[in-house]
Amino acid sequence: MTFNLRFENDQDGKNAWHNRREMILRMIEFYMPDILGTQEGKWDQLMYLRKNLPEYAAHMPDRPEDKHAQCPTLFIRKDRFAIVGGRDFWLSKTPEIHLSKDWDSAFPRMMSYAVLEPASTGHGRLCTAVTHLDHMGRKARFRQAEIIAEWARGLDSPLVLMGDFNEEPDADVYRLLTAPGVGLSDTWRSLGRDEWPESYTHHAFTGFPKGNRIDWILVGPSFAILDAMVVKYREKGYYPSDHFPYLADLELRM
Repeated sequence: MTFNLRFENDQDGKNAWHNRREMILRMIEFYMPDILGTQEGKWDQLMYLRKNLPEYAAHMPDRPEDKHAQCPTLFIRKDRFAIVGGRDFWLSKTPEIHLSKDWDSAFPRMMSYAVLEPASTGHGRLCTAVTHLDHMGRKARFRQAEIIAEWARGLDSPLVLMGDFNEEPDADVYRLLTAPGVGLSDTWRSLGRDEWPESYTHHAFTGFPKGNRIDWILVGPSFAILDAMVVKYREKGYYPSDHFPYLADLELRM
């Protein structure tokens, strides 16, 4: 599952984090994804999820405590996988420098990945990554995607890449990441699903889809894509975030 949490912002009124956070826990516990990739989480939000989702390991490798940064973060079910590697890096010319940004990026953008070993026998390791590309800078989005594509080409493990890519399918970022040289497939389109408003993933807390399908799960050829859905979970007319989570059911075939 990929899920933009919406950063902690008191100007959200009734949709502020403290009013949504318990609903978010219930939504996650209802679907219980093996791998959850979140975006826009600030430190206190991530600590809340880590504390209240004991079934999950929060993957935050060597990450400094920063109350202001919004960091993509993986939560991995402890009974399904062991985390055996991985790291964070910034999508900039200086990826090791905390909060670094370049080009026309409005905010620093990051990718976090984990190397996982399935608890079940018979399968080797896999890699899963979560990211959030810039929402303003078109050049920055493409350059950020280029960094991810170059990283993905160097992997020798099956890859699941998820995130909020802030761009519609068929635009530059999508074409780059799904190009033959990178080897990733879109879980939604691979199932023959249409692009129409019900597939859009941003809704601004209204429940009415807006813009386009900007939250994706892309996978390498080792995965069979069994199903996928845009999650329209709500409670008493309220939604867990301003984005719908997106969930894909995958099978690793070695």
